[in-house]
This record gives sequence, C-alpha cells and structure tokens, in this order.
Amino acid sequence: MDQQKKTTPVSLQAPLTGPMSNPTAAAQTLLHNPGAVQALINNPGAAARALLGNRGATQQPFLNNPGVGQQHLGVPGVGQQHLGVPGVGQQHLGVPGVGQNHMGNHGVDQPHMGYPGVGQQHVGLPGDGHASINKPGAALALTMNPSDSRTLIRGDRGSMLSMSDDNVMMNQILATHAPDGREFDVRPLLYLVEDILNRATQHVDFLVKGTLSQAELEERTQQANHIAMLEALTFTIDRIACELAYKALGGSDVHATTTAIFNLLSSYAWDAKLVLSLSAFALNYGEFWLLAQIYSTNQLAKSMALLKQLPTLLEHTAPLKPRFDALNNLIRTMMDVTRCVVQFKDLPSTYISPDVPALATAMTFIPTAVYWTIRSMVACATQISSLTSMGHEFGISTTESWELSTLAHKLRNIHDHLTKQLNFCYLYIDERRDVETYQMLLNLFDPNILHIDNMRVLKALIYAKDDKLPLLDGSTKREVSLDVLRRKSVLLLISSLEFSNDELAILEQIYNDSRIHATRLESQYEVVWIPVVDRSIIPLPEETRTKFENLLSTMPWYSVKDPLLIEKPVIRFIKEFWHFRTKPILVVLDPQGKVVSPNAIHMMWIWGSTAFPFTSMREEALWREETWRLDLLVDGIDPLILNWIKEGKYIFLYGGDNIDWVRRFTTQARIVATASRIPLEMVYVGKSNKREQVKKVTGVINADKLSYAWQDQAMVWFFWTRLESMLFSKIQLGRADDQDPMMQQIKKLLSYDRDGGWAVLSQGSNIVVNGHSTTILPTLGGYDEWKVNVAEKGFDMSFKEYHDKLHDVAHPCCRFEFPTTIRIPESMRCPECLRLMEKFNTFLCCHDEKGIPGSLF
Repeated sequence: MDQQKKTTPVSLQAPLTGPMSNPTAAAQTLLHNPGAVQALINNPGAAARALLGNRGATQQPFLNNPGVGQQHLGVPGVGQQHLGVPGVGQQHLGVPGVGQNHMGNHGVDQPHMGYPGVGQQHVGLPGDGHASINKPGAALALTMNPSDSRTLIRGDRGSMLSMSDDNVMMNQILATHAPDGREFDVRPLLYLVEDILNRATQHVDFLVKGTLSQAELEERTQQANHIAMLEALTFTIDRIACELAYKALGGSDVHATTTAIFNLLSSYAWDAKLVLSLSAFALNYGEFWLLAQIYSTNQLAKSMALLKQLPTLLEHTAPLKPRFDALNNLIRTMMDVTRCVVQFKDLPSTYISPDVPALATAMTFIPTAVYWTIRSMVACATQISSLTSMGHEFGISTTESWELSTLAHKLRNIHDHLTKQLNFCYLYIDERRDVETYQMLLNLFDPNILHIDNMRVLKALIYAKDDKLPLLDGSTKREVSLDVLRRKSVLLLISSLEFSNDELAILEQIYNDSRIHATRLESQYEVVWIPVVDRSIIPLPEETRTKFENLLSTMPWYSVKDPLLIEKPVIRFIKEFWHFRTKPILVVLDPQGKVVSPNAIHMMWIWGSTAFPFTSMREEALWREETWRLDLLVDGIDPLILNWIKEGKYIFLYGGDNIDWVRRFTTQARIVATASRIPLEMVYVGKSNKREQVKKVTGVINADKLSYAWQDQAMVWFFWTRLESMLFSKIQLGRADDQDPMMQQIKKLLSYDRDGGWAVLSQGSNIVVNGHSTTILPTLGGYDEWKVNVAEKGFDMSFKEYHDKLHDVAHPCCRFEFPTTIRIPESMRCPECLRLMEKFNTFLCCHDEKGIPGSLF
C-alpha cells in the first residue's frame, strides 16, 4: 500500500507509452498494477487500445480478481474510464461517480453483508486507498457485445430476487435514514409525476396498438406555490436522475444503486424519498417517450433520438410488446404503492395516533415498501437503458419481462398489505369522526342552546360544505343551496325509499292546503325530504339508485339530491334521538332550528292542514278539542259517510277478514234495523293488514250486496294509518295511558283489529258501541230480549245496555303488537281493565306479502 502511494504518474507512463505491438502485455500491465489508474488518466488512448486489443485478457482478470483495476475514492465506480461508448478514451467529469472524488456520500464503501450477488466487493474504509470494482465492472460491461451484456444483466437477477436475509438488507436501508425534520407537501409533485408516467404509459399503448386507450389526463399542478416547491427540489431530483441513468448504463448492481439513492435522500421522510425518486425516474422515462413521440416531426428531437437509437427500437414495437406491457404494469404498481404511502402521511393526526395498531403496522412496513419501489425504478431504468444501448434483440427475450413481472407481483403484494392497513385506518378515523359528529348534533339540538337562525342545524343534518348544491327544488327541478331555508320553519320529511304513492298523494294534499294556511298567517315554511338508505353498500346498488331517482322525480317540495350526502352519524342521530325506523317521520324545526315537534306526521294524518304549524303545542291543543265521535275516525276519507252523519242515520262501521262472520253480522244487522224501523247504513273498512284477504272479502260483499265497502285500498290504508297515528300521537306526547274515554276506545278498536271482527255503532256522529265480534253478534242475536226497552230508552241505549252486560261476561283479551320498525312504549295499560299489560315477544306471519301500504302494524 505504501509503495502504491509513492508511485508517481511519471513512473507509470513508460510501460504504457511504448509500442502497442503487444496489447496483451499492455493490458496485463494495467490490470496487475492498481496504481496504473493514474497512467490511464494521463494516457487514456494507449490504455484503451491495450484493453480493446485483447478483450479476453481484459475480461478474465476483472472477473477472477474483484477489486483490481479500480481505485475506490468514495463511491463505487470512481476512477473507472468508460470504454466502448461515444467519447472512448476521454475522462468523464460531468456525471456523479465518474472520474470524480465523492465526498460525504454516506454508506459508500461499506461492505455488503448477507446479500448474495451484490456483485461488488468493498475492502477497507472510505478513502483508505483499497481497490474496489463492480462485478464485472462498468468499463468491462460497456466493451462487451450485446449477448455478453445480457449475461451480465441476467447474472444480477439472482441478487435481485433471491434475497435470503431481508433483515440485514433493511438494516442497511434503515441506517441511511436520518431525517432532519423538514416537511413539505409531496402531493403536487406526485400529481405531476403521475401525469408524466400516465402519459408515457399511454404512449406505449399508442405505439403498439396504433391508438390511445383513453383520453389524456387534464393538466395539473400549475399553481405558483407548486412551481416554487419544484425549484427547491430540482437539484435533488436531478442528482437522483443522474444516478439512475449512470448506474443503469453502467450495469451496476441494483441493490447498490438503490442504496446509493437512499444515501442521497437520507435527510428526507419516507414519503418524500419515494416521491422524489419517482420524480427522477419520471424525468428520464418521460424524456425517452417524449422523443419517441415527436422525433418524426421535430429535427432536434430526431437527432437526439438517433443518438439514443430510438428509430431502430420503435420499428420493432410489436415484438417488444411483452416488455412494454411488463414495464407499464410495474410502473403503474409503483405509482399505486407511492400513492398509498403518501396517503398514510396525509392521515389526520387529530383522529388517529401512531400507536393505533393498523397505523403502527403500516409505519413499520413502509421502509420495506419504499425500498422495493425505488429498487423497481432502478430495474425499469436498467431495462430502458438496455433497450436503447443494446438494440431491440435484447428486448425480445421473455426472461427480462418475467423479471419485471416478478417485481410487479412483489410490489402488488406490498400494495395490497398497505391498502388493507390504510382501510383499517380509514375505518378507525371514520368512527372517531362519527362520534364527534354525533356529539355535535346532540349539542346543536340541546333545547337550552339558542341559535341566530337555522343554518348551523341544517348544515349539520344535510351537508356542511359549500362546494355543491345539496337540494333539488321539486317545483323547478333545479339544484339549490340551503340558503333557501334560512329563517323559515322547516319540516324534515325523513323516510326510507319504501314510500307508497298513497302516502305521497295525501302528504302532497296536506302540504298544499297547509301553504294556504301559511300564506294567510304570513308564516313561511318549507318541506325537505331526507332519504335514508343503507350506507353499508357503497356505491348504492342500481336498484336502490333507480328507486331513489323515481321517488325524487315525484317530490313536490325540496329534496336532498343524493342520499349519500346524509352521513352515518346523522342517520344514527335520527334513529336514536327522533326514533326513526322505516316509516316516515316529520320533524318540525322553527326558524332558529329548534325542534318544535319530533314527529308531526301523526297530527298530519289525523287533522291534515288544520294542524298547521305542526308544533307539539298545536298537537296538545287539538287533542283537548277532540271527543270520541265518528267524524274523528272517518274525517277526510269518505264524504258519503259524512253525509250519513249529517242525516243522523245509524251507522255500523265494521271490519275483519272472516267472510262467514261478515255474512252473519250484516244479515242480522239488517233484520234488527228492519224490526226496529231505524235507518241503518253499514260500511266495511277492512283490516290493518292482510290486504289480499281484505280484497276477497270486499269482492264477496259487493257480489252479494251485503253492505257498502271501500273499493279503494288507499282509503282502507288511510283509515288505519289515522287510527294508529292517534295512538302514537298520544305516546309521543306521553299521554298513552290517559284515562279519558276517547283514548280507551281508540286502543280497544286497535286491539279488536288484531283478533277477529269488530263493529262500531253510531247515531250520526255520536258513537254508541265499540265492540268485538264476540259481543256485537250476540247482541244483535238477542234483539228479542232487549227490544222491549227500545220504546222507552231508544234503540241506541237499549243496544248499549245489552251489549255492556255481555261484554262484562265475555271480557275479550286486549293485545297490541308493535313492530320493531317503530318506537315501542315502555308500558301500556289495558283499555278494558286499566291494568298494566304484560309484554311479550311475538313472531307473526299474516301470509300477505304486500300488506296494507304504509301500515304501522
């Protein structure tokens, strides 16, 4: 070593400047004298001729004696002269790592441990004067013919894919990581890189297929702050691009090149390392395909393309298609992994911390992902350099395509693992955000909180951002903002997509009538439909989307234009706080956003527009005015019955699904009416369920002319919906167990409907008897026993007294069956005996697929 240090360039010149008649000897002299590097620099022409004159003699010592022939001054390859490329015999001074001493490049000259086939033996410490040489060496690689170079590249395949000790390899990479704390947003740079690589890979398809596979991407990242960021990073990107280009051209080991890039980027975070490296690759790859695109029409590009041998290469695009496809696939996978790593960096720290298992797992794995992605960039750069420097024959081999495909497969597995963890992180963040949003809603609707107007409340419920118009005006079919609702009373019509036409028609009529009231009272209010859908399946199934669009087109009021605008915590709030299940509810907000009725749908069904402005106070007032009368049961349904009431006729309102009972009841009632000489009308109102059976009974009644019956099933639905709404209105007001006669009779009638037939007898509007089939039919049958009282007490009182005696004996059981789709009261008293009723879980099947539309039971 000492002798080598004392050797002067002059003493080395004589053997190399003599006659070149014996090139073998000259080559041997150079190869066996490590100090001859200096002579090579002083007289490059002679040395080159010596090497080129005896290729065999040159190759063998390089292969058998790694470390000879190259003085290592701080980076692999420093001191090598490039032979066999343009400019042979000249010292390279402009490319990092060629003919220059590199100072401060961390990790250079470190021995490679535990990594088979690294291909470069490092001896000693940086700058200690020991020799180091690549396997077989950049100079040798560039003097070989294409077939020899293929052997070189294939020989590195084992080192790339047969890694036996990943821990040692990753420890080397982790040792280069020394971030200085600088942070910058890599997304604008990534957008630009994606644009370059997407256009480049599209151009590959164009060259092979003759047409573009998709429209070009829109231009991005043109903002001034993005340009300033690029200016700050240009030097780093250029250095990596030079490293990629030089090492790819020189046939350097892929792992060594990858490690060198990590050394250059030691001060950056992992996501920045990846995006900067991808930027450098895109710079070289984009230039390659830019020349390929314009060389035929631009003379400057044509001359540059000739230097890169592009015309020859592009003439053989069809045979090279497997190689291009493999490159495209790997590049796109590289972009996928990069995008995924950047997404981890963008996770909001407010909602997720590094100790969350999914994020901790991902952050541990990200260095591996970054390493293999950058290593894949090096492999792609090597493949492109091989195509341009060695001709299209090199690209025809399927082995290299397999190599790229193997890397793509590995990266795809990495991407799948990261994506899985990223999805876990998103779920975790969504849950945290949902809890926060739900709590915010609870705070907003706190009755003790006052608001200036209703906008905060409406934005929290419907859509908080200002980037789109969330509502559709049903009258104009135009999209509008939430401002149209500012300082107005708002009725939130909340429903699933199971909205019947009957419900919609009646609501629309009430809506129109109510607007007349509002105009008269100089009050402003609007209805907004909020659709609730199952958000567990996104995007929505086509059937669900179609059903929504059909409903949306029929709504005459404002509607939320997209059901997915309603977020999960809002749906949770609607279900838990306003007790929404599947049936429509109508939440009323005053102009300040305060809830004045948690569900006005019941008072709408009962009183229609008379209930305006649909507040709980108005509901209480309406109940105070009501009495148990026939008008309450049939109001707004059938004008014919209202005429009978005005005429003071006796009226039997009856129901059930047993045709035999219907025959016996109607027959016996006519006999009694004839005998008593009273004007009697009967109307069949069906049953709250068993729609098909009700249709059959109605058909028999019509055919046999047993009585009058409602032909329109919507009338049957509305009758039972109103009756059920009376009960639920009382439950909502906390008055379900009020012991007023009206509430008891309503509960009786609902209970009778669940089991057998029933009938309500009235004279005009005054209800005489509300009875079950087990007491009504025997009362009619016992006419001979109580007819003697008719002359004295009247028909109505005589009928009632006899019925009540039978009722006291029979005392039929009362029951109420509440589906899980509605709010169920904690307890309920029996309308017959006023005891607390027992609660059971019931499984019920009425053998009716359709049922009564919109029925609550």
